[in-house]
Amino acid sequence: PEPPVSAPSAPAAESPAPPRSTGGKPIPPPPGPPRGHSGKPIPPPPGGGKPTPPRPGGGSRPPGASPYRTTPGAGRPPGGGGPGGFPGRGGPPGRGGPPGRGPGNRGQRRKKRRRRSREDLMPMDIPQYTAEDAPVPEGTIVIERASTAQDLGPKLNRTAADVVRFMLTNGEMVTATQSLSDDMIELFAAEVSAEIRLVDPGEEQEVELRKVLEFPDEDDEEIVASWPHRPPVITVMGHVDHGKTLLLDRIRSANVVSGEAGGITQHIGAYQATTDDGAVLTFLDTPGHEAFTAMRARGADATDVVVLVVAADDGVMPQTVEALDHAKAADVPIIVAINKMDREGADSERVMGELAERGLVPEQWGGDAIMVPLSAMTGDGLPDLLENLAVVAELEDLRATPKGRAAGVVLESFLDTGRGPVSTVLVERGTLAVGDPLVTGAAWGRVRALIDDKGNQVKKAGPSVPVQVLGLSDVASAGDSFVVAPSEKVAAKVASTREHWQRLASLGRDASATSGGAKLEDIFDQIQRGETATLNLIVKADVNGSLEAVTDSLRKLERDDVKLAFVSRGVGGITENDVLLASTSNATILGFNVRPDRKARELADQEAVEIRNYEIIYKLLEDIENAMLGLLAPEFEEVVTGEAEVREIFRVPRQGAIAGCMVLNGTITRNSKVRFLREGTIIWRGSIQSLRHFKEDVREVRAGFECGIGLSDFQDLKAGDIIETFEEREIPRS
Repeated sequence: PEPPVSAPSAPAAESPAPPRSTGGKPIPPPPGPPRGHSGKPIPPPPGGGKPTPPRPGGGSRPPGASPYRTTPGAGRPPGGGGPGGFPGRGGPPGRGGPPGRGPGNRGQRRKKRRRRSREDLMPMDIPQYTAEDAPVPEGTIVIERASTAQDLGPKLNRTAADVVRFMLTNGEMVTATQSLSDDMIELFAAEVSAEIRLVDPGEEQEVELRKVLEFPDEDDEEIVASWPHRPPVITVMGHVDHGKTLLLDRIRSANVVSGEAGGITQHIGAYQATTDDGAVLTFLDTPGHEAFTAMRARGADATDVVVLVVAADDGVMPQTVEALDHAKAADVPIIVAINKMDREGADSERVMGELAERGLVPEQWGGDAIMVPLSAMTGDGLPDLLENLAVVAELEDLRATPKGRAAGVVLESFLDTGRGPVSTVLVERGTLAVGDPLVTGAAWGRVRALIDDKGNQVKKAGPSVPVQVLGLSDVASAGDSFVVAPSEKVAAKVASTREHWQRLASLGRDASATSGGAKLEDIFDQIQRGETATLNLIVKADVNGSLEAVTDSLRKLERDDVKLAFVSRGVGGITENDVLLASTSNATILGFNVRPDRKARELADQEAVEIRNYEIIYKLLEDIENAMLGLLAPEFEEVVTGEAEVREIFRVPRQGAIAGCMVLNGTITRNSKVRFLREGTIIWRGSIQSLRHFKEDVREVRAGFECGIGLSDFQDLKAGDIIETFEEREIPRS
């Protein structure tokens, strides 16, 4: 084939003059096809032709020609665009060419397309697992509660994938960023043979917060010896209904019992009393009910002397022993008040003997325990008790400085409708004054008012003085220590940090409330499906200590097949928000010493939310326990009620086979359930349709009598078969 003929080049004389710029200088010809940064030619646009190679001799293209064969332009505009249409250097495009690169066309540049990097196109990393024999750090490893797999793995020289894989093999579906429960963390630590210590989030950081508060942890003994004496803090403890509060009534000449529901103390009461010789005594009255264990422990921790009240007619009871254990654990002197000596059957010697068996030997028997028989009802023996208390306090040499910023412990707290959060605190050192920036736990605020045990407002409170504090940002946790901060800014910072850690600590708790659970009437469905039933609860109480007691006591009611999940717990009345939360989470609301307002009641009726209100804790626990027992699918056992042997078979028209039987034992009753046994094997189950004694229809036939038995739909009768009647009886839950 002939080679392609190229276009002949025109003679130089006939070639048009090269284009010139505005300055008169010739414009050089285009450099050829456009090329990219890599040097490769840029392909033509879709639908266009291939670029024409440059003309020999460097001549320009004819007017209107374009290397891409685009639509010819209308002429050569000014501004430097070449007639060939390639980009000019100074301005708008030439005829039919692309835009020039001049300043007038900067806004028309095509936006560069982002090239995806190689890393973007690579697949995700495959989970990395650690070798099973990889070592773990030596010693005790501190792990924060509610840690995630990402946090836990590296601390034990493992990866998050190791933790997730282990949880999956143990039936727990978790992710690398999901908070783990204490059991999960301990299980994984045991798997890798690591020794760990679980701490609450923020527990390690609390040391730094104490430094921010600029408060000394301990004082030198020589400095303490120079401080003035302070009133003793005396905690009255004992079994429920043994007369603790009445004893305090006599001491301070007030009536407190009438204000408590059922005559049972349900809050810590803090009072001050003055003896005849002018000595000031601070008393803490703790509840005696078993649910208030934590309150008694707090009372023992904050006290100098414990008065253990034991009823002379009742003797040592469970909460008496528990109170004795708290007092011994706090390492404080114990004085026993043997109360109710005015009653019949009072026997102080028996009480002393029971206490001596538990290591508390009375002085009368050669021991060192002071025991005072008395009667709170009549007042007999009270002077002896106060005298002994003063002597013991003097021997203890109790001292505290009234100077400096105050510190102490929160005994109780609650939410008052008109006054906001109210906390009962016991000042242990320094002087607490109105206007001080106080911080306790995650609550803080400037003290707005101080109220003493008699209801009077005071300006300040010194060591061993119990007062109510108004002005905190939130309801303080009972048992937390409080301290006056150097400034409001520091108090707010410390409280905010603690709130953050407390929020993290709560992440891993009560997860079942959000993942499932039901209220009372819906729980049977879960049980019938063979699942563990979860009862969702919202608990509201009047004070923080009662809320704590109710929660702890309810947890003890949990069973293997019925679990409790606390959707929310709080101090204050039952509000519309509580009802809405209960509606969305299928929860039952329990109110202890609080009531729902009218709007909350109406909303509860509308949303079908159950609200239960209580004023006495043992009634609350009794009701919930009974409800939980009722929640469970009833269990039945089969009880054999009678046994008869088939002796002869009779065929009766329209009735079929009738078994002539002898009742061997028990009673055969009409319509009772039947098992038909042949050689010890059950071959049929049904019921008795007819029962006759000779020709009479009877309701039952006792052992030793003959009878005729017609079975509902069984005809294959043989002599020697056994008819066994039984009934299903529900097994009571324990």
